[in-house]
Amino acid sequence: MSKPLLLVLGDQLTLSLPTLREAPSNAVVVLCEVAEEARYVPHHLHKIGLFMAAMRHFAQTLRDKGFTVHYSRIDDADNIHSLIEEAERLAKQYGCDAIRATRPGEWRLWDSMQQRQHAALPWQLLEDDRFFTTPDDFAHWAEGRKQLRLEYFYREQRKRTGLLMEGDTPVGGQWNYDHDNREPIKAALSFPNLPQHGQDSLTQQALKDAAHYFEDHMGSIETFNLPVTRRQALVDLNHFIEHGLADFGRYQDAISDREPFLYHSRLSAALNIGLLSPLEVCEAAEAHYHAGKAPINAVEGFIRQILGWREYVRGLYWTQMPTYKQENRLGFSRDLPAFYWDAKTDMRCLQRAIQMTIDNSYAHHIQRLMVTGNFALLCGVKPEALCDWYLAVYADASEWVELPNTLGMVLHADGGLMGSKPYCASGKYIDKMSDHCQHCRYSPKEITGPKACPFNSLYWHFLETNAEQLNRNPRMKLIYGSLSRMKEEKREAIRQQAEQFLAKLPTRVGYGQPAHTQGYSHQETQS
Repeated sequence: MSKPLLLVLGDQLTLSLPTLREAPSNAVVVLCEVAEEARYVPHHLHKIGLFMAAMRHFAQTLRDKGFTVHYSRIDDADNIHSLIEEAERLAKQYGCDAIRATRPGEWRLWDSMQQRQHAALPWQLLEDDRFFTTPDDFAHWAEGRKQLRLEYFYREQRKRTGLLMEGDTPVGGQWNYDHDNREPIKAALSFPNLPQHGQDSLTQQALKDAAHYFEDHMGSIETFNLPVTRRQALVDLNHFIEHGLADFGRYQDAISDREPFLYHSRLSAALNIGLLSPLEVCEAAEAHYHAGKAPINAVEGFIRQILGWREYVRGLYWTQMPTYKQENRLGFSRDLPAFYWDAKTDMRCLQRAIQMTIDNSYAHHIQRLMVTGNFALLCGVKPEALCDWYLAVYADASEWVELPNTLGMVLHADGGLMGSKPYCASGKYIDKMSDHCQHCRYSPKEITGPKACPFNSLYWHFLETNAEQLNRNPRMKLIYGSLSRMKEEKREAIRQQAEQFLAKLPTRVGYGQPAHTQGYSHQETQS
């Protein structure tokens, strides 16, 4: 009788996982804490603590269900600390004749597993069906299309699942209510307090181990408040549905100087490691709408993020890899600004977004896209540097979701495969959507001079520097028209302002590394 080793990864903490379904009684389930997975980028302590605590709890759940479980802890003396090699070591130790695994969240692991499918100890690979779609489903949808636009994919998902549908018609008569979801921050708003999760001895020890073995990584375990069990994740889901969803829609793009979470769900980390399913989250939001407790713009906007965007970026990742990761169509070559690791900048919006990231391993999507992402775009930060940073610092960052968002949406490095135009903006956008600028030494109303917001000159400098590739884009026609009408002396002043700023901008290769100042020229961004 075949005896398989069932490898469960840290983002697969779901009892219905294909690896665990119909498992033979003699199977050995293995979960591994390996240093290689925690260090290939310097993951935030909250992220490492989340994985370690959630994995240890899930291992206990599996034991309670009657599974034979081997758990490789970070401090085990015989732990090889390489996921593939550790699984193969344990398969031999337990006399297993095959290793079964469900598709992981990163190409590098999937590729390593595929190469072992015909080895003496074969790996048997299963498709991950915990999503609404598979990579094959997405590839079938994408076949023959000139543009892979989210909106068309999302509409098909709505029809297929029946979510927010009345027969063949979308609830409310519209597919998308995004135009109702762009209200800026207001002083009078009050936001729901998040549930505070208790920490049992298993969680406490996992967090202690994370802090001990990865003390040189970003963050402090003292502020950890992520769900590490399914019960805690359901508490967060119910809390958001009752207290956040109704106001989520109209304020989802707003940015606060003091509040990191606003009306956002903060469910993505629990979703991405398997404590919640996307279907149950969407159905909970839909039920709240039908009960008359949340408006359609909020519920549709929230469901679109999960049913639409989350599935779309995953499909893009798996159908475009591995070459997608090397894309750099705008030729960016700058290292990451040093303050992305320590928040030591006098630009208030960036200081707050990065400090919130350091504190919580979290920033909401507009902080990521239009503050830290927009700045990196305007400065010409190379994709691998920014992608590694986002993957490292956010608890919800799995490569399948992080890479397309960063490389495609933020940096427009894929030539427009994901976004029809770059998401670049001046300081005016941040002033409109946030209350940062009133606390900042820079003025969003000034383009040049000592008090001018750096976003302003960087914005025009970016457009000018990359005009050859971007000015043919029909969605950029108006803004390039404005640039062409600008007097040359004004353009030269903006050019000098931006290049002086960039020449003095310290960069840093990684967390804890020394900063250095990097020279900059027009030619550098075109290389």
